[in-house]
Amino acid sequence: MDRRVADRWRPDYPKPESEKTAVREVILRSAPDVLALQEVGAPGFLEELRTDLASEGLNYRYSMHLDGPDPVRHLAVLSKHPPVEVVKHTDLDFKYFEGRERVKRGMLEVSFELGDGGVFKLFVVHLKSKYTNNKKDPESQMRRTREAGACRNRIIERTFDLGVDRFLVAGDFNDHPASSTLRRFYHRGDLEIGRLVPAADSRGEVWTYYFERRGQYSLVDGFVASPKMFPLIRNGKGTIVDLPGSLNGSDHRMVWGDLME
Repeated sequence: MDRRVADRWRPDYPKPESEKTAVREVILRSAPDVLALQEVGAPGFLEELRTDLASEGLNYRYSMHLDGPDPVRHLAVLSKHPPVEVVKHTDLDFKYFEGRERVKRGMLEVSFELGDGGVFKLFVVHLKSKYTNNKKDPESQMRRTREAGACRNRIIERTFDLGVDRFLVAGDFNDHPASSTLRRFYHRGDLEIGRLVPAADSRGEVWTYYFERRGQYSLVDGFVASPKMFPLIRNGKGTIVDLPGSLNGSDHRMVWGDLME
């Protein structure tokens, strides 16, 4: 993974051991059966995480990694359960001003079997950040919304159009719940696609991202569940991990939820 170190951009600079330890502590505390990851480096870094977790008692037999158009930040899923199907969507694009652009991190689709013999799909996304180099698109709002629209349209093709009605969209949306970005995952016309799964930490706080430079806390990560998926979410809500020191490993906080079978 490339990193900024001492205000210099260092290609392939590894995450410090102290940060790796903090990330593992968060994962080990919740110990999910399926772990969706964003901003993962090359496959070797994912394998390092999988091996380190196994040495501490959390074994993920199945590993899926997506190399999208972004050469640095990738998507991944680690799972205790065998996937029924894995689809790597790297061809998603959208109109942007006078040209077309690709969804930078792509979208990772993983299907799992449920206890009733049915299947649910997990779609992992990491949408465009608010950084922009285009003055016509402040905070990349247009680009991020159109990335969401491209992902949303593909999700519909891979679910409702195929008769699949149980699915989750998970990841870093880089926008707030009422934004045009998130609304793309709620409806398309009269079609209800899903709802944001509410989540909170042990103090009832709902933020998932801390922007240190601005001293700003915001909710940008989580799950959108389809109408048929929502009843399978235990208590209809998720949990945000708030271990002491959890921000030492990432400026995002982990969100998890239990599925009832």
